Amino acid sequence: MRGTEFSELNAFAAIVEEGSFVRAAARLRVSPSALSQTIRGLEERVGVRLLNRTTRSVSPTATGETLFARLAPAFSELEGAVADAHASRDRPAGSLRINVPRIAAMRFIAPILGDFRRTYPDIALTTIIDDMLTDIVEGRFDAGIRLGERLHKDMVAVKLSEELEMAAVAAPSYLEHHPIPRHPADLHHHECINFQWPGGGNIYRWEFARGQRALEIAVNGGLTVNDTELMIGAALDGVGVAYMLDYQVRPWIEAGKLIRFLEAWSPRFPGFYLYHTSSRQVPPALRVFIDFLLARRRCRSMKVTRRRDLPALETMAG
Repeated sequence: MRGTEFSELNAFAAIVEEGSFVRAAARLRVSPSALSQTIRGLEERVGVRLLNRTTRSVSPTATGETLFARLAPAFSELEGAVADAHASRDRPAGSLRINVPRIAAMRFIAPILGDFRRTYPDIALTTIIDDMLTDIVEGRFDAGIRLGERLHKDMVAVKLSEELEMAAVAAPSYLEHHPIPRHPADLHHHECINFQWPGGGNIYRWEFARGQRALEIAVNGGLTVNDTELMIGAALDGVGVAYMLDYQVRPWIEAGKLIRFLEAWSPRFPGFYLYHTSSRQVPPALRVFIDFLLARRRCRSMKVTRRRDLPALETMAG
């Protein structure tokens, strides 16, 4: 149905419901003469009179009655659909598909799943773990999460984390028999745990930077994995040197189970971002999902700050 046809039928229904051209025109915010012309156009198109007009009243003809009887439920359904869409701003519903690499899924998505579902039970959330950098448009995803350096420029990006830093680590049991590397080149003399990009991709070349100097090193080692949890487990077991994101291994560093080195050579780079295709008319389900992630991020930051401040406060109290 063309737009003009819909407008004509909407005008006809308004006149029948109001019983007056003047009142119908006010409701539709058009002039009575423009409304009269619209009805003439409709009657010419269908080839039959739909309204009986006098100077004092207007009423539908038999054909008009039949047409209105069929139009009324349809218009009511349309109005209900629009009202539901409007209400969804306050009560988000529908489906939401998110594409996310495993490392980000464990950090950002897993901790909120239960609370998000309880808060928004009408949103059907689908989270697909994908380390292959799938195009979210082609994959029909509403949004994705990626490292900032891997984002396309035409995407709308929402920052989820601060800058990240790489960390070279090994277990004390490994370092008992191997000298601590002082320069990235020293890694050629170590057993290193290689990482292969998922999907049969290339082996990651370890990246280092210090000032204006930047290095990429293809390290040696008898173990290659494509999962960061396996890499952490192997490093803890004394298999060799691992090179990972600092936050992934920080708990074991703080516990003394892993030793960090080459910190002066550890590069920093943009953190994680949630991204989507358009900033106009963001779907309500996506909007509340983003707000939920950001709110949890702020809560985690406050908790971490308070935990870090606690020893100092205890020292002062003592």
